[in-house]
Amino acid sequence: MCPIWPLHLIIIYLLALCPLWVICQAVPDLTATFIPDGVTINMNEYTYVNVSVSGTGMQAGDEFTLSTAHPHLAEAEWNSTYQLTETDVVNSRFEGNMRVSAKFLGRTDVTLSGRRNNQPLAVKNNTMPVIVIRPERVIDTIFVTSVATFVSLIFINFGCAMHWPTVKEVLKRPIGPVIGMCGQFLFMPLMSFGLGFLIFPDDPAMRLGMFFTGVAPGGGASNIWTFILGGNLNLSLAMTSISTLACFGFMPMWLFSLGQVVFRNAQIVVPYTRIATFVIGLLVPLGIGLGMQRWTPKIARFMVRILKGFSTTLLLFIIIFAIVTNLYIFELFTWRIIIAGMGIPWLGYCAGYLAAWLCRQPHPDALAISIETGIQNTGIAIFLLRYALGQPEADLTTVVPVSCAIMTPIPMTCIYIFQKVQACMGALSTEESTRKCWKKTSHLEETRHSPQSSQPLIFTDGPTKV
Repeated sequence: MCPIWPLHLIIIYLLALCPLWVICQAVPDLTATFIPDGVTINMNEYTYVNVSVSGTGMQAGDEFTLSTAHPHLAEAEWNSTYQLTETDVVNSRFEGNMRVSAKFLGRTDVTLSGRRNNQPLAVKNNTMPVIVIRPERVIDTIFVTSVATFVSLIFINFGCAMHWPTVKEVLKRPIGPVIGMCGQFLFMPLMSFGLGFLIFPDDPAMRLGMFFTGVAPGGGASNIWTFILGGNLNLSLAMTSISTLACFGFMPMWLFSLGQVVFRNAQIVVPYTRIATFVIGLLVPLGIGLGMQRWTPKIARFMVRILKGFSTTLLLFIIIFAIVTNLYIFELFTWRIIIAGMGIPWLGYCAGYLAAWLCRQPHPDALAISIETGIQNTGIAIFLLRYALGQPEADLTTVVPVSCAIMTPIPMTCIYIFQKVQACMGALSTEESTRKCWKKTSHLEETRHSPQSSQPLIFTDGPTKV
């Protein structure tokens, strides 16, 4: 038996662990520090961040590289040297300065990595979050202000064109408004809820964007399209007013029930002030138009004459200006976003018209109900998303209501073009029939007065034979 048993076992273990201890002492123990530890940058801008790496085991020539998880959102590059010097090794500390450039909306991380002779070095705390948001621009304010002004003018025109006795008849027999209310506050929220799970099964924020668009009240553009396409304008105005007032109760009901299912962690704040402003902005110009109809009938008749052209111009202005001011958002468009934008209004159109047809409503009323059901106030949906989500998620999820706003007028535009072509064809057919009738009448007149076609009278001296 060994005389130093069992001490020899301890000695053997110590001799085996010594090389491992030496190797571990040679491995660098590095920790990165970012000042600040996270940045929020406006899109297409940049900022600088101080970076320091401290620890043991540094060697001259070691390199630190930067990378981002999503290069299309942001990029990071050194604004100083990224190689360790002898001074850095002596101080056991590397200090540098990096530039972070924001390219597009979203969240990403900047990662610092170490290398020694093409071999990776582990660095603790080596990531820094980057948030890219959209800056507030002057053109956005101009767009919102100009649209609000033009919409107020168009509702003054609607007031001039409104036939109050017809509105009273609509309210006495509210079949149309009831159908519109069911479509607006029952079908649209449930449809957008189900469609959101179908299109975005793994993206609750986008589902919230769809749901907020579905629970919004009808938009003012429904009245414009109803008038342009020959629907019942009085019914449309009555339904818009009723649905806007009713949304004070229905929106909170849906947002605090199914809305919590869609996105439980969202801090939902119902924008009562904005909805009230929308109601006032709708009713006040309408009242001004009704007053002009009563006290300045000549001006009111002039406003009615220019209503159709002014409405068409306003729609074109809103569509073109909205696209120009929000070109950046098209980078977010995918086939899912496009399907979501088409699904909400187009299914609303079909459901509204089908319900009106089943209830035996005349075509002008069915058209007004269909348009009122399908067109949503996407401005309120965007406002809700801004309150419910932080940046940049708020801007990212607004792509759903923006897509909806872009896809909404497409069916209406196609119907308008079809109506114009049909009217032109009808006019040409009528003109051709008139021309043919005129030619036939002229030919008959020429034949009746032509001397060659008249029978000569023959007089004889003899008695007439019977």
